[in-house]
Amino acid sequence: MQRIPLLLILSVLYMGPTDALAQTTKYGVTVDVSNAPALLKASTYAFVAGQPAYDKALDALIISAIDREMTARGMKKVSSGPSDVVVTYLSVRRTDVDLKSKPKDGNLREYPVGTLVVSVTDPVDRQKALFTARSDAPLDLNPATYEATVKTITAAIFEKYPRKVAAQ
Repeated sequence: MQRIPLLLILSVLYMGPTDALAQTTKYGVTVDVSNAPALLKASTYAFVAGQPAYDKALDALIISAIDREMTARGMKKVSSGPSDVVVTYLSVRRTDVDLKSKPKDGNLREYPVGTLVVSVTDPVDRQKALFTARSDAPLDLNPATYEATVKTITAAIFEKYPRKVAAQ
């Protein structure tokens, strides 16, 4: 079993069903930087498929956006051989229900929500996360907006990624 889905399952189990139902859904980005020095020292990364988006075009947009953000942080992608870190992502689409909305035709308002998790791990011990970020956001299902949405969400995820200081 892959690491990230297992973590999501374990976190839901840890919260328990009553806690999970009682919580208000919070949208936005959460980031955990576990080892900033290792990230700052790294100069190469390998991309490993995680749980890709259901749509191949959307998958390509997400990978491209991650590559753009990693390159902006001075990282070089390697397609084979050793790398300093391994990058993967998972995406999930779900439907949330607005419990405070007024029923229309007997139904509460529903809307699509996307979750994108990006994980940067140690290449030797893939269980050792160096950087993990998660974004939950309501989605516009118009394909014309996908690219802008992916760029915005990915940029927000990498906002907290450690940046190397340029030599002066």
